[in-house]
Amino acid sequence: MIPSAALERFELVTRFNSPYVAHDRGRAVDLYPPTGQAPSPVAGTVLEHRTVETPSRPYAAPTDHLLLIRTEAPRYRLETDQQAIARVMHVKPTVSVGEHVSVGDTLGQPIRSGFFAPWVDNHLHVGFRRPDANLIRASGSLPLSLDIEVDPLRWDGTGVVREVGETFVMLDAPTHPAPGDRFVGIGSANAGVVLDGGLPHFERGGTFGRSAPTVQLLGATFERGDDGTFPWADRTIRVNGDPVLGLSLFAARTDRFGARIICPDRTFEVGEKLTVTVA
Repeated sequence: MIPSAALERFELVTRFNSPYVAHDRGRAVDLYPPTGQAPSPVAGTVLEHRTVETPSRPYAAPTDHLLLIRTEAPRYRLETDQQAIARVMHVKPTVSVGEHVSVGDTLGQPIRSGFFAPWVDNHLHVGFRRPDANLIRASGSLPLSLDIEVDPLRWDGTGVVREVGETFVMLDAPTHPAPGDRFVGIGSANAGVVLDGGLPHFERGGTFGRSAPTVQLLGATFERGDDGTFPWADRTIRVNGDPVLGLSLFAARTDRFGARIICPDRTFEVGEKLTVTVA
């Protein structure tokens, strides 16, 4: 379990808002820092640094980086009495193999990776492995939990565009009631949980905190699958009646918060009022 003191150094947190196998069943977390530096989410010793090729993207660097850190906190001690190995990606490191890092120490600079979709901002990808496991391959991380409470916010699907990107827009609703004080997210209408994932473009999602047999958003009901996630690939997000790629769901501490609509094929303007539905 990653402690709240480490997670509070980041503006945005998500376990399910990714299409990659490393995030299956929420076994990895993406942590979005507030600055151009990458604070370490763990304390320990840097074991290895690898540079890896990534898919070619016009907006991204041609290579990515994998840092392996042997943890030292008791919370990461396994039943074998070994310490779990933290895997951190998407950071160009300024630390060296053999160097000790504390929670919050700068690991390096976050980079724009070819593994990212175009609407994804710079972040740290973090997962944990057993020391005797394959530490390099994408799959195989340990179950992961986050020691934070995320307050669910009600949202009726409406809002005014406050920010426009090349592939997304962000609405002014729902509004974070206390930016910087705690994490919040768009809540399920029928359960006191926050939804997490890319609906429906990343096919399945999850929740923060406890789970529930069903969750609801804007009148649509999703049933929990056998793996504990919520399949939603067959749903459609519509904005003012027309389909868009999807809706990004996450937990955030920042005032730069609101419903984030992924719409690379649509154009909206700041100040435009939108109504979002799920079918």
